[in-house]
Amino acid sequence: MKDYPRHKTEYKGVFYRIGERIGGNGEEKIFYIVFKKNGKVYEEKVGRQYADDMTPAKAGRVRAGRIEGRRKSRKEVREEIKAAKQAEADKMTIKRLWDEYKTNKADSKAINTDEGRYEKYLQPSFGDKEPHEIIRLDVDRLRMKLLKTLKPQTVKHVLGLLKRIVHYGAARELCRNLNFEIESVKVDNQKTEDLNPEQLKRLLEEIDKSKDIEAAAIMKLALFTGMRRGEMFKLKWNDIDFQRGFIAIRNPKGGVSQKIPLNEQARQVLENHLRTSDYVFVRPDGEPFTDIRRRVNPIKEAAGIPADFRALHGLRHTYASMLASSGKVDLYTLQKLLTHKSPVMTQRYAHLRDEALRNASSLAGNIIEQAAKTKEQETSTANAS
Repeated sequence: MKDYPRHKTEYKGVFYRIGERIGGNGEEKIFYIVFKKNGKVYEEKVGRQYADDMTPAKAGRVRAGRIEGRRKSRKEVREEIKAAKQAEADKMTIKRLWDEYKTNKADSKAINTDEGRYEKYLQPSFGDKEPHEIIRLDVDRLRMKLLKTLKPQTVKHVLGLLKRIVHYGAARELCRNLNFEIESVKVDNQKTEDLNPEQLKRLLEEIDKSKDIEAAAIMKLALFTGMRRGEMFKLKWNDIDFQRGFIAIRNPKGGVSQKIPLNEQARQVLENHLRTSDYVFVRPDGEPFTDIRRRVNPIKEAAGIPADFRALHGLRHTYASMLASSGKVDLYTLQKLLTHKSPVMTQRYAHLRDEALRNASSLAGNIIEQAAKTKEQETSTANAS
């Protein structure tokens, strides 16, 4: 812009220069103010005639506000806006913390599940907030909202993820922690699915009749070994030691690789199963399963098994229940067979074992009682003679 001369106005300390018009043809006035404050003289541009709709009167009010300290200079305003934008960009929101957390946990087996929970349930409510901006009521509202449509266990996982994300950031000094403790969702996960003898008989008959070789074999293996669904999906042929009679469980739920016995029934299932891949159970494309419900549920339904019985997980429970109710397997052994990390989960079967022991004890009492009656009858007969 050319160095145009000053033009006075009727307002003290307000002048303008003529400059090229912005956003149009021709020229326009560019207003400035001059004032003295704390012994220092200031000259500031306050706006353009058309672009900012500035007038000498408005410029005079701006000058008065600057002298009285009620208004900031355009430079100060720009710097504040810039600082605010930078502060916004630097905010360590739940979204940014999640991105950091996800990157750090990329090797975690649960990260894909966590990502789904974050995007669906946490991002809408908390994604743009910093942890210290979240109050207890926010979390309570989310909990109540989710419990209307989700199982308590799922809600527990969602809130647990929020807690882990914030803890991750606070531990690395990326953010302040929550100002309260997230209350845990009470979950009754002690449901022990089981089949009575008639149901088990019908299910085995339908498994044998099924033309779905993969689904039938995996259901039998679940029943004969008590293996988890994910463990069977990941099972490879080199995990099976047919000579020594063991199955290696790689990266189980408990975290530490273990091995379980290969009983004769499970051996027959595996020896008769066709090998087409490194994995034991594979889809038509040769890849291991990630889900098989659509293939095992028809077998379950054909056998008339209740709808809430989970085809694979339920068979694991059935395996455990049969062993516990036999009275011949102690809970420590059952824990090892189920590869439970701690005995807490195994305790759900304790009542079955206790019932079997009570039945055995009652049987012993009946036998002794019967023996005593027989002895009395023999004595009475002898005395009568």
